[in-house]
Amino acid sequence: MASKRARPGKLHLFLAAAPGAGKTYALLAEGRRRPALGADVVIGLAETHGRADTKAQVRDLEAIPQRRVPYRGTAFDELDVPAVLARNPRVVLVDELAHSVIPGGRHDKRWQDVEELLEAGIDVVSALNVQHLESMAEMAGKLTGVAVGETVPDAFTGAADRVDLLDVDPETLRERIARLYPPSTAKRALTGYFRPQNLAALAALGRRWIREHGFGPTASQPSGAAG
Repeated sequence: MASKRARPGKLHLFLAAAPGAGKTYALLAEGRRRPALGADVVIGLAETHGRADTKAQVRDLEAIPQRRVPYRGTAFDELDVPAVLARNPRVVLVDELAHSVIPGGRHDKRWQDVEELLEAGIDVVSALNVQHLESMAEMAGKLTGVAVGETVPDAFTGAADRVDLLDVDPETLRERIARLYPPSTAKRALTGYFRPQNLAALAALGRRWIREHGFGPTASQPSGAAG
């Protein structure tokens, strides 16, 4: 079990076995829950992927404008850390914790952006997939046949104040992928990464990581989650 390192801000993570399990939906739903408890909440970054049920969770939540970064002829949106620090909310929602930041930012990795926000005393709610946990990446790559290029150190994730595993059964997740993806893409995904045995094994890795790091039971997934 990793020791929980004291931080001025608290970190709440949603962990999923695979894409499509509902991380962003859960992230935003948590963001909607916190104001009822008196918290000042903003969205730093949320990847809704255009999914209507996930986008509906944004509603009247305040969103910090993202930093537009030109790179190799294309522009990308990144978390604007200075803007979040200037706004100084109680809680900020930051999706895709394992993301590599486009060159030119304050840090190379989004988890380092999050660490800066935590050190400033801001609570962060974030999300990632099991394969991006540093200690699980190699095993996840062997199971799925897909190399994992982005990871988050266990020293960081293991020091979170709360981690909820979105433990969706494989068939439900496969049905969701078939519904959300274009037919040709869905067929490749369902016969590759999203094979039932892969999803079951990834979920088992997530449950193992949760136990090894001393976190509580897995979380029930919000109704309608698809992001």
